[in-house]
Amino acid sequence: MRLALEHLLELAGLSRMPFLDIEWLACAGRMGLDWVPEGLRSHGEWRTIHTLVVDAPTTAEDTIEAVAAALAAGCEMILYAGGDGTTRDIVAALGAAEAAGEEGVAEVPLVGVPAGVKMHSGCFGATPGAAAQALAAWLTGDLLLGRTEVMDLDEERYRAGDWVVRMYGEAMTPSSPRWMQGVKQPIEAGGEEEVIEALAEHLGEMAEEEPERLFIWGSGGTLRAISGLLDMRTTLLGIDASRKGEVVATDLNEVGLLDLIADHRVSCGEKANITVLLSPMGGQGFLIGRGNLQLSPAVLRTVGISNVLGVVTPAKMMTLSHLRIDSGDPELDEEFRQQRYIRALQGYRTTRLVRVAGD
Repeated sequence: MRLALEHLLELAGLSRMPFLDIEWLACAGRMGLDWVPEGLRSHGEWRTIHTLVVDAPTTAEDTIEAVAAALAAGCEMILYAGGDGTTRDIVAALGAAEAAGEEGVAEVPLVGVPAGVKMHSGCFGATPGAAAQALAAWLTGDLLLGRTEVMDLDEERYRAGDWVVRMYGEAMTPSSPRWMQGVKQPIEAGGEEEVIEALAEHLGEMAEEEPERLFIWGSGGTLRAISGLLDMRTTLLGIDASRKGEVVATDLNEVGLLDLIADHRVSCGEKANITVLLSPMGGQGFLIGRGNLQLSPAVLRTVGISNVLGVVTPAKMMTLSHLRIDSGDPELDEEFRQQRYIRALQGYRTTRLVRVAGD
């Protein structure tokens, strides 16, 4: 949220337009005001609408109560940080207000600053900066609103191999394919079994030719299918690692990844080969920053961004014009953008360069 609001301040300075001179409704403490840059406090009028009763972890009820207070104060846009769960809570609060007879609340638009693990819904900015761009364009009247779906993934069914993304409602949001991420699309194309087999054959040969290469496997069905063909069982939602054709670690967090990489370099030398395998999200194009937060900026810098290899089937490639990076570190994201392209494996010994999104 702080990144988004700082970028909003920069946009206001560049445009020289007074679009920030509005009434701001904010929650107290860590639910709002703690993340507001000092420079933004001098713009417009600020009113605190919700304060936590106790200093404890926030719950869905806190979100619902905050939204209800904002609606009672006449808010015309909700800017929030979180993931699909937070979005569901906001939509539930909007629905409750509408059921209670409050007029127009269903049309209050949402702009989500991506800060969760799951973000399948279409009301999130592609990055914190993109969320600020969309909000600024809406405030200046340069963007119209559109209706998007609020989705969430059934993780238990997904771990069992079933893709079940339930629609929980609809919400209004600024209409911008450039800045808003859109809804995640499951890609199920018939006739791609041979492609998956070819990808598996290629990676299998890499492991045989370079037995000391460490492979870090990202999450998702594509990579799990490939690892299965190589007689390895990787987790569907986690980050795993293999060497010499065998899984050496599963469901790694950031600390586990850093320890594994350090141990690998001790045993194989500082220049030991490491490849991070990632498959982008269909429809949205995120390679980093959605579903793989274990690959933190520290992990990516340790591995080196040139060692990130995309794995993209033709069906998924048809839904993408570029790859998006949202590591949570603006400087690292800029390094990816300056690289301009990321290598993507499409078949047996067939790679292509896919453009990195510029914003």
